[in-house]
Amino acid sequence: MDKALYISMTAAKHNTLAQTVHANNLANANTTGFRADFAQARSMPVFYGDGHPTRSFALTESPATDFSQGPMIETGRELDFAIDGDGFLAVQAADGTEAYTRSASLQLGPNGELLTGNGLQVLGDGGPIFMPINSKIDIGVDGSVTTRGETAVDLAQPDRIRLVSPDLEQLVKGEDGLFRQKDGEEAPIDGALRLRSGFLEGSNVNVVNEFTQVLSLSRQYELSVKMMKTIQGNSESSARLLQSQ
Repeated sequence: MDKALYISMTAAKHNTLAQTVHANNLANANTTGFRADFAQARSMPVFYGDGHPTRSFALTESPATDFSQGPMIETGRELDFAIDGDGFLAVQAADGTEAYTRSASLQLGPNGELLTGNGLQVLGDGGPIFMPINSKIDIGVDGSVTTRGETAVDLAQPDRIRLVSPDLEQLVKGEDGLFRQKDGEEAPIDGALRLRSGFLEGSNVNVVNEFTQVLSLSRQYELSVKMMKTIQGNSESSARLLQSQ
């Protein structure tokens, strides 16, 4: 009784946790550059000291991220970019660390800093990129940033956007939706990466698949709760049999 109740209880709990993964994917179906997360379930033995496991429980985990390419969305905006290939744009996260994103809808901040659409500073070879205020920005396909002043000859190339191609197996997604290397080191620059101006990469979330998974998990949750009620009924019946002896 106790073992069956433990299994059904942990199954219901982790079905709910798995639903949060798929619900988050669905919520970001229209987020540019978003990468969907996988969720999987498996049984885990429970050990109390040495010897054989006394119980097993259900475990849901998010083992990896789907790095497949999302659809290209044409915007026509000069500061919107899609990254060709498996590379990433380096940004400075809110905690000051270097992080990576596929979302490259850029804008100029009030102090001349180059920002992503959600306000993160874009990193160049020498750190955050700053531009002269009231200048026109030209960004090349290789990430080189050129500014143009009031005259046609007043040109300057302050920096180059840091484009990297880290090992995808060494990347981990943080709670802020940004990617970082597991070892905390900076990813090497990839000079072969190219930007496609006037495009943004859409989310790679498969809405139909995610919605189907949510429905399936809801059904599994109901079955686990039903099993707990059945176990409770069996326990009560056993108690009455023992009382009648």
